[in-house]
Amino acid sequence: MRPALLDPLFAPAATLPGVGPKIAKLLDRLLDRPAGARVIDVLFHLPYATLDRRARPKIRDAQRDAIATLEVRVAEHRPPPNARSKAPFKVLVEDETGDVELVFFLANHDWIRKQLPLGETRWVSGKLEMWDGHLQMVHPDRVMDAAALANMPAVEPVYGLTEGLFPRVLAKAAQGALARLPRLPEWIADKNAQRLRAPTFAAALAAMHNPQQPGDIDPAGPAGTRLAYDELLANQLALLMVRARMRTLAGRSNISDGRLAAKIEAALPFRLTGAQARAFAEIRADLASPKRMLRLLQGDVGSGKTIVALLAMADVVESGRQTALMAPTEILARQHFERMRPLAEAAGLRIIILTGRDKTSERNRTLAALAAGEIDIALGTHALFQESVAFRDLGLAVVDEQHRFGVRQRLALASKGEAVDLLVMTATPIPRTLVLTYFGDMDVSALTEKPPGRTPIDTRAIPLDRLSDVIAGIGRAIASGARAYWVCPLVEESEELDVAAAQERAEALRAIFGTAVDVIHGRMKGADKDAAMERFQRGETKILVATTVIEVGVDVAEATIMVIEHAERFGLAQLHQLRGRVGRGAGRSTCLLLYKAPLGEVSRARLEILRETEDGFRIAEEDLRLRGEGEVLGARQAGAPGFRLARLDLHGQLLTLARDEAQAALERSPRLAGDENRPLRTLLYLFERDEAVRLLEAG
Repeated sequence: MRPALLDPLFAPAATLPGVGPKIAKLLDRLLDRPAGARVIDVLFHLPYATLDRRARPKIRDAQRDAIATLEVRVAEHRPPPNARSKAPFKVLVEDETGDVELVFFLANHDWIRKQLPLGETRWVSGKLEMWDGHLQMVHPDRVMDAAALANMPAVEPVYGLTEGLFPRVLAKAAQGALARLPRLPEWIADKNAQRLRAPTFAAALAAMHNPQQPGDIDPAGPAGTRLAYDELLANQLALLMVRARMRTLAGRSNISDGRLAAKIEAALPFRLTGAQARAFAEIRADLASPKRMLRLLQGDVGSGKTIVALLAMADVVESGRQTALMAPTEILARQHFERMRPLAEAAGLRIIILTGRDKTSERNRTLAALAAGEIDIALGTHALFQESVAFRDLGLAVVDEQHRFGVRQRLALASKGEAVDLLVMTATPIPRTLVLTYFGDMDVSALTEKPPGRTPIDTRAIPLDRLSDVIAGIGRAIASGARAYWVCPLVEESEELDVAAAQERAEALRAIFGTAVDVIHGRMKGADKDAAMERFQRGETKILVATTVIEVGVDVAEATIMVIEHAERFGLAQLHQLRGRVGRGAGRSTCLLLYKAPLGEVSRARLEILRETEDGFRIAEEDLRLRGEGEVLGARQAGAPGFRLARLDLHGQLLTLARDEAQAALERSPRLAGDENRPLRTLLYLFERDEAVRLLEAG
């Protein structure tokens, strides 16, 4: 049970001052809480900037194009010539050093006269500008008498908003949320609190929502560092508890002499790389051990993870058990099946694919065969962990593209058998800080070499105004037998974004190349996607226009050209993944990054890095530096930790400290029992680290 102490923070945001039903709906949207925002969501919605209203100069000394708070006398009202006029209502105000015109468009005239009565002294705060030789302030942020001035924050926090939600409404809600914050125990160990020189959790939140100077809201400042550390500590505690739970669940030794794996190796057209051999040896040792395996296999695009997974599966089958591989999309599941089937059959392994599109009779036969133990390897999407799917004795679950699935989903697949070993794969090389944060409950193997025969990819950045040259070049290439991908960012034309849509680009290219052009995107039916992919694989079509549905894993060795339209709109890791769709055979490959000029600083840096290197691990580190963790791993997806207060590009160095503190706490008490661990239990509930909380509650 969540401690009663925290109940005020998990009350609906609608209970905060100034939040009625309409505002509550806006908060739900802003804070991405479809089920209803809570007080804690408002509290964790931190300001991203400040308005500094501390400058209170005379008019003559006030800085232009900056915020000033001025004490003035109202000298003259200058209303529009008639009631129907759209001209602004202007008010001339002055002090002994000069005058300023206050400008109000489409404003309530009675309100202006009431707020700024002639001859009275008022304080006005807003941006001061020169216009046509005169000083003016358009729509002052504040118009106040002396009493209101006393209550105005000198440094005002600026929050992210959504349409219809006004700054003062959100600021009032944030103050209400702060007032609900209970007195919480200190969960950071004394030595770490001293080392961080951090304020308390409550003081840090107060500093963020009531900054006394602009630097108070700096995420790398004392308050930001404290809040980030709290979130990272909760994350590390949760991961280590899940890991300990997986480790304590009795494992089973999968003993084999490697006979089946040797048959698969003999059927390969190449020898394993050193990195593949090392990773397989680590996995084989885990499988033979009586402890549960929980291992992440990460490798760059085309580094040969699938073969390592198949060898591991062969060892488990040889020991008399079954295996399963779960992929995030049907295209990927089918591709794994096509690639694995000949190798599996060479070793006498029985392999099937299970997807959401199988006919009922066919599916029932497959399920019966799985339950009877007549199938060795089952491939599929998340359909694999539905209730109707039962294995006779599942020994190994392989999860591909792990970051598309949360901890809960991988535990669900692992619960399909008794003492199931778990191997998780990702083709997104992950920076070390992210490995600790997202996969801290796992051991890690990395494939850092590419299989022999891969040629470097010639990567070029080309402005979109040279589109006709690119199309002409592709025409020459496909005439000589080449095949090309053409990736667009969206399915349909978006007026706001001016992004070329896949369907429109396909039509434009069909007008030139006819039936050689095909299209594939996420809104197509699965069967239509597969058919388009097969036509391209067989060479019936030469140009495949696609959205990022082809990003992960799709493999056509004959495709040697990758065009990425509006490359500036993609993240680095995503561009690297897309580029990895070519260069998979011995032929020379090219990747053309089409961008809309002029490029922003971050976009330019991204494209430069991509031209410099094909090393996915270096690219991942740069992507983290440029964009932050949420984007790098698609962390906004369900089940991923998606931090609200910590930013791994800024706070990554706190991770080791948080991990050490979490480890020390769990060594003292694996279930955080007793009064001395109540603060850490409170922390887990506060940050809703559900998996660990469930383990606590399970006793």
